[in-house]
Amino acid sequence: MRIDKFLNSVNITKRRSVAQDMLSNGVVLINDKVAKASKGVELGDIITINYLESSIKYKVLQIPTTKSTPKSLQNEYIEEL
Repeated sequence: MRIDKFLNSVNITKRRSVAQDMLSNGVVLINDKVAKASKGVELGDIITINYLESSIKYKVLQIPTTKSTPKSLQNEYIEEL
């Protein structure tokens, strides 16, 4: 699954366009490498999002099979490190 779709489907971003903006500005990294919107996400990948004041890391536990997942099931797909 593409990183922009993944960020949206596991509720890290509210809209896919927000995820694409973050990716185009270079604030999203996969395994410590700047990611493009078309980059694929795999199990075990570490996604880092660099905000102005801090950064948050997530570990990919599962790839969603649907376009969106309920916020209550977010912990099944990602783990905050």
